[in-house]
Amino acid sequence: MKIAIASPPIPKSLNDGLFWLEKLAIEAAAQQAKIICFPESFLPGYPGMPYPSEDREKTVLKEALQKACEIASTQKIALILPMDWYENDQLFNVAQVISAEGKVLGYQTKNQLDPSEDEIWTAGTTRQLFEVNGLKFGITICHEGFRYPESVRWAGQHGAHIVFHPHFSGGDETGVELTDFLHPKNPYYEKAMMMRALENTIYFASSNYASKYTESASAVFAPDGKCVVNEVYGRPGIIVADLDLNLATGLLAKRFKRELYHV
Repeated sequence: MKIAIASPPIPKSLNDGLFWLEKLAIEAAAQQAKIICFPESFLPGYPGMPYPSEDREKTVLKEALQKACEIASTQKIALILPMDWYENDQLFNVAQVISAEGKVLGYQTKNQLDPSEDEIWTAGTTRQLFEVNGLKFGITICHEGFRYPESVRWAGQHGAHIVFHPHFSGGDETGVELTDFLHPKNPYYEKAMMMRALENTIYFASSNYASKYTESASAVFAPDGKCVVNEVYGRPGIIVADLDLNLATGLLAKRFKRELYHV
């Protein structure tokens, strides 16, 4: 099964994000990908990005989700679309899952917030699996996938073939321009992606923005920890991976003896 991972530029506005959502969905569908994943908080953009404050309003976000559903339906491709999202007047960091028919299948909240995000979002409290065309998957968002491996192990234990990992590291203003994927001197993020796949015997697919000073590249890792494909640093576009779901056994995740670790 083919999946696509997006590396869009940091959006200048909600409309700019929707432009890139459609553009990259079209490219992914043309390569026969069945699903495409975008980076963390893609609509309207991670807080601190240069989008207008009105782009974060509840009604505007609902309209954006409807447009995303139309894109999915038109291109016949499922979307993992990270968004800001309001429930009962609380703002959550979520990843919406939209079917190729344009139906919202649900969303995964970010449950483990980075300490810097405590005043931005409300932390979620539940995890779930999704299924598209026989592909069973979980979602872990940025910080929790890097620093809380339990979020990935849960999905592996419950039968996921893959965990998608929308994240955001780096930026366009200051930093170091990376050149070599998985270089020992790079930040640890790419090594963490590798370990999430290897330690659970499932695929792990991570999506980041194509910023000038990115700290990690979008990539897909196989159940043996080998990189299937990775994006070029700073290049907007998509990468496509053809998954062999028979390899995603979840063997190591399912051997975890949770009864030994009562807290």
